[in-house]
Amino acid sequence: MKNIFQSISKLGKLSKIAVLSMALMLTGQSCEDILAEQVISDIGNDYINSPVGLEDASRASYSYLRAYYAQELGMTMMQMGTDTYTQGADGGYKKYNLYNNDLDPRDRWVRDLWREFYRGINTCNAIIERGPNIEGITPAVLATRVAEAKALRAHYYFVLVQHFGGLDLRLTESFGPITEIARSTEEAVYTQVLKDYTEALPNLPKSSSEWGRYTQLAVEAMLAKVHITRATRSFGSASDYTSAEQFGKNVINNYGRSLLPDFASLWELGNDEHSEAIFSVQFDYDLLSAGGAGNRWHLYYLMEYDTQPGMSRVLAVGRPWKRLRPTNYTYNQAMVNRDVDARYDKSFRKVFYATREGTFPTTLDDSKDNITLAVGDTAIYMPGFEMSKEERAKRPYQVYTPSMYQFKQFGVLAKFLDPLRASINETRGGRDFMVTRLADIHLMVAESLIQQNKNAEALEHINVVRRRAAFSGMEADMELTTADVNMELIYDERARELLGEGHRWTDLKRWGKLVERVQMYNELGGPNIKEMHNYRPIPQGQIDLVDGGNASFPQNSGY
Repeated sequence: MKNIFQSISKLGKLSKIAVLSMALMLTGQSCEDILAEQVISDIGNDYINSPVGLEDASRASYSYLRAYYAQELGMTMMQMGTDTYTQGADGGYKKYNLYNNDLDPRDRWVRDLWREFYRGINTCNAIIERGPNIEGITPAVLATRVAEAKALRAHYYFVLVQHFGGLDLRLTESFGPITEIARSTEEAVYTQVLKDYTEALPNLPKSSSEWGRYTQLAVEAMLAKVHITRATRSFGSASDYTSAEQFGKNVINNYGRSLLPDFASLWELGNDEHSEAIFSVQFDYDLLSAGGAGNRWHLYYLMEYDTQPGMSRVLAVGRPWKRLRPTNYTYNQAMVNRDVDARYDKSFRKVFYATREGTFPTTLDDSKDNITLAVGDTAIYMPGFEMSKEERAKRPYQVYTPSMYQFKQFGVLAKFLDPLRASINETRGGRDFMVTRLADIHLMVAESLIQQNKNAEALEHINVVRRRAAFSGMEADMELTTADVNMELIYDERARELLGEGHRWTDLKRWGKLVERVQMYNELGGPNIKEMHNYRPIPQGQIDLVDGGNASFPQNSGY
């Protein structure tokens, strides 16, 4: 199937200019005067009022997802400062892990997320409002494009409300700075998100020839996620769990989707459009159309391997930015039963190969003074568990175990490695980023069932995920019983299955466990985290531009 962003790159010159122009023209968000940006084309604002203009605007409305997904912004706000990941050696945003006073309303990431997603919302608003007045477009195509815009608007607002709470709930197109606004309630935002997704659903196709567009499948998956999240808010209800269960089951049963038989296949290069992927943000290896920074998650989970004895930087592993380091909870509690459960072996890189020959003094492994290597030999083995000094001494390479790990050397999550990048030091990757996949839905359905005291049925959805995770021939050993089913199991199972994929911070917040589990499992973040950290600070620039300032658009408590 054709990738929606590839379809943008294959437009004619005029259309590509128009898409870029609309990305500038259709971004008047609630209070920020972004119309001051220079439009690089003489195509006017009326371009969208034509059939081809609406098509280009529809494609452009997806591009704002790339500001969050697969970027350092999203990595920091989705994964940093949780029970599964803490800070590595590098990066300027450790405050998201430390939960200290440096995390304040002038932070770049909260500002950028707010700005870029409101730009996306305004583009969607333009499509929704202008679309019905455009001549020369068929009713069926118009209905689909408006439905996509509503689904995307819901998506942008859902991400924002999880991080910030009540928002400027803007449902009409903005043409310039607006200073007379007030924060809506969090409940009102959830109500609008559900309304948009519900209205979009019947007018979307079950599947699309352009991979990456919103479909009925993606909307039902997101409706399950919104309902299960809303259920945990003060304004939610038990019926939200019922709705999450039903939408999740629709995804599982009605679209011909299936779990891949091998967990490792999820991360195979060139396998982005597989049967388990439900909604993905698109990227490309063509650097002229790769979406700005490209997919950069290959950078963040890497340790500094290239300074170790006998090693140098290689394309197959990547450029190590050392942002995220697994916690002891990840190694010792989430990733357990590794003789049966293959997810550790298929999620982490365990072997690093020599690129230089010679005899080198050892570093972390004290079981030997030096190692002698030829190019291609194993230089480092990282089993993920402790190994005695005597056992390590038998190996002709260094063995790094969790007790040796430090800020620069630690377990490497291999899910996002991208050796198809243009060069060793190229930061822009081209892999798609999965926002949600079928195993995520199975576990959400199980969670919804547990909340309704239907543990036996929940077990079926948990076991189907666990059986797939087993080493071949050990599927029966991975199965649990009804007595094992509770929310603690869900906490751990989602950590195992979805490790590093961008769900953990919002999962912990949904469960009301962010503070508790960071205090238990993240030794750097634990001392400072407070209940206030269940929300991010509202960008100060937003508040400053509102008539009445904080009195009209109040900051989140504690910031």
